[in-house]
Amino acid sequence: MPSKNNTNYRWYALTLSASIFAFAAMMPEMCMSVLFEEISQELNLSLVQLGTIWGIVPLGSTVFLLASGAIGDRFGVKRTVTIACLLAGIAGASRGLATSFTSLLVTSFLSGLMPALISISLAKATHIWFPNRQLGFVNGIIVTGGGLGTVVGSMISATFLSPLLGGWRHVLFLYGAIAIVLSIIWFLTIKETRHEPTTVTENTVPIGKAMLELFRIKALWLLSLSYAFYMGALVSIAGYLPLYLKRLGWSGFSADGALSALNLAATVGGIPLTLLSDRIGRRKTILMTAMVISVIGASLLPVAVNTFVFVWVIVIAMGAFRSAYQALSTTVCLESEFAGAEYTGIATGFLFTINRLAAFAFPPTGNSLAEINIGLPFVYWAALFAIGLLILTKMKETGWKARSRQ
Repeated sequence: MPSKNNTNYRWYALTLSASIFAFAAMMPEMCMSVLFEEISQELNLSLVQLGTIWGIVPLGSTVFLLASGAIGDRFGVKRTVTIACLLAGIAGASRGLATSFTSLLVTSFLSGLMPALISISLAKATHIWFPNRQLGFVNGIIVTGGGLGTVVGSMISATFLSPLLGGWRHVLFLYGAIAIVLSIIWFLTIKETRHEPTTVTENTVPIGKAMLELFRIKALWLLSLSYAFYMGALVSIAGYLPLYLKRLGWSGFSADGALSALNLAATVGGIPLTLLSDRIGRRKTILMTAMVISVIGASLLPVAVNTFVFVWVIVIAMGAFRSAYQALSTTVCLESEFAGAEYTGIATGFLFTINRLAAFAFPPTGNSLAEINIGLPFVYWAALFAIGLLILTKMKETGWKARSRQ
């Protein structure tokens, strides 16, 4: 294993981080949507119960996000990711032991706790290993890894792995085992960084005081709210789009294909856009471009449904910025060092918490407008994008070019 201070080690650690985010966090979560049909038949679950199980995972992560940041700041990324990955594997595999709605609900809730801790700790790790000029790119690689996990997990879990392994339970056992193996690899090969505080010293701000300080920082609120309005509205559109297109007469294959195009565009666009941000030294420029395209795209979707190519162009354009927006919002949070570098985990947890709350609230409020007009939800989500854009205009640029002028 190369020294932790050389380039080979840093890129090895980044590759392992992206793999953990893909195989221990995102793939075990997203596989459930394609396994639900098989699970519902065996456990006799209704659509409402399946929806409850699906929603309990992000709800669990919301509850744990702020605590995740504090844990990562206190104990360091090596120990935190090792334990989180191990517990993610155990909790994820335990879903395969469920015999009823209640047991599957509980194990799904538990499985949603650890990915939050993993994602925040990995974001903190990039801040330790790489200079600020590369943060957008390296966070883009991790987010892209997660995107690949969602794509691959939804493609192979039900159609390939379940028949091969003998059912959905064994698929979940496999994903749990993969997470445990990755935990062991991380523990054996990742070295603790000497610049990273792993214990509280006399000069360290107490966690409670740091959290109170963070809640008073206007810049963190602006960043968190803009991220929440963007991701909350985009998640809402992703959930509603296939149903909307099918009700307008699109085939199931075409409607689902539009959503797949959005997800694939997000995976492909993540690294180039974050790399561009690093090279031009600007974060806000990319974020605002994403917001403008989303406002226009969401506004056009209700009138574009009669043209297949037009819809695909819109969803691809909107999706291309999704991973980059997530990575760059995290990067801005890291570069700003709210309440000090040692508490970037808490700040990132706050950022993700506000986002998950929006993702929980925006879909049902938008879907309810479909009772008035089936295209009206898109108008509502376009308005949310516009609010996010307005908030973005109040934010300061944190890229290296802006800092070099200060």
